[in-house]
Amino acid sequence: MQNFTYHIPTKIYFGKGQISALSQELKSRAKKILIVTGGGSVKKYGIFDDVLKEVKKAKISYIELSGVKPNPRLKSVYKGIDICKKEGVDLVLAVGGGSVIDAAKTIAAGVKYKGDVWDFFENDVACTASLPVATVVTLAATGSEMDTFAVITREDTQQKLAFGSETSRPVFSILDPEYTYSVNEYHTAAGIADIMAHVFEEYFSNYSGAAVSDRIAEGLLKVCIQYGPVTCEKPRDYIARANILWANTLAINDLLDMGKVGDWASHAIEHEVSAIYDISHGVGLAIIVPNWMKFTLSQKTVKKFAEYGVNVWGIKKDKDEMKIASAAIDRTRNFFNSLGLPSKLSEVNIKGDRFAEMAKKAITSHGQVGSFKKLSEKDIVEILKMSL
Repeated sequence: MQNFTYHIPTKIYFGKGQISALSQELKSRAKKILIVTGGGSVKKYGIFDDVLKEVKKAKISYIELSGVKPNPRLKSVYKGIDICKKEGVDLVLAVGGGSVIDAAKTIAAGVKYKGDVWDFFENDVACTASLPVATVVTLAATGSEMDTFAVITREDTQQKLAFGSETSRPVFSILDPEYTYSVNEYHTAAGIADIMAHVFEEYFSNYSGAAVSDRIAEGLLKVCIQYGPVTCEKPRDYIARANILWANTLAINDLLDMGKVGDWASHAIEHEVSAIYDISHGVGLAIIVPNWMKFTLSQKTVKKFAEYGVNVWGIKKDKDEMKIASAAIDRTRNFFNSLGLPSKLSEVNIKGDRFAEMAKKAITSHGQVGSFKKLSEKDIVEILKMSL
């Protein structure tokens, strides 16, 4: 196990009615806030009204930036930065899912930076200051409510890139499982695939000895397998929604990274796909991850895949390791399919004519794609072809 320092300052308010904590938190932190929202569902289902009630109770002023799209666009970020600078905003509150939170983080970082906020994504400029960010979460998927990262799409160049900074980690987040009840079956399923993909990226590692992280990872995967189908079939099942929401947060709040180095190849590949075709990130991962597994499986990696098969899927140890590994990969694919997610890029109207471009951009953006197995451009193209 590698050395590590672990510190997560985000305060979590989890459970029914925890929105009541919002007024006191805002009152102690801000005088004027920017509320960032998405396509309107938070207003349709009364969540925004709950937020405004607490904002008014705190006796602070607010401005709203609405209409942030899935795979959030740089244009919305620029708009938010301009609003914050002109209005003297001192905290950014995201009310929504991962796209809204990522936009809020980037806006908050851009306000404190004299240059173009895109420098953080493309030019390796470090983000050293940010307005405080807080979140009210409405979708279990990205785990952005407790991590340091944001992913933004630049439409004119069809780039989807990430940046990370400790200054962007939310100061507090409110997670009420009832606020996820309105998420439809398809996007609930896509969120579960996203959660599991985050765990996979950290679980499949060449660094041995991080047993604590691995056992936690396996536990989170088993929670997704147990409660994921329930959330799709019974969207108002509180226990299922609560477990999935908390698994979502723990999957990418640095806990699983401790003592090891993750892979993140599937995310690097999927980002190139959704940057061009604007598909749901979780859907893209559901398609790509099992094929990454198949491509990566070898005599060098089989032990980890077999461990996954035994500890997560309950496959008997008395089988050959390669058979256990292959069965585990098949079960992963079948599980995603059982949630109603596609298994091929062609099912979401993606052809193979831009695979070489995607592979090249993935290498250019990340330098190295994969650590469990380092991938070349040719390798990435092959995984995309397998996914077609």
